[in-house]
Amino acid sequence: MRVTADGRLLLCLGNENSVDLRSVVRNHPGDQSILRDTIKEAIKYKPERHYFDPNRTDILRFMNLTGG
Repeated sequence: MRVTADGRLLLCLGNENSVDLRSVVRNHPGDQSILRDTIKEAIKYKPERHYFDPNRTDILRFMNLTGG
């Protein structure tokens, strides 16, 4: 899992599933419990493992955009 510079929590490096943490922080400033609950809920949807397809040639996101 990674958090991007624009506040998206990426659930897996191999796909585009993400949660917008920036909006949570902006809509609930200072409320860490809502942010924590959002992250805990997101973890439930994190893939169990990576499913990289070597035959897939389209690049959805370059690693320099991912961060980490």
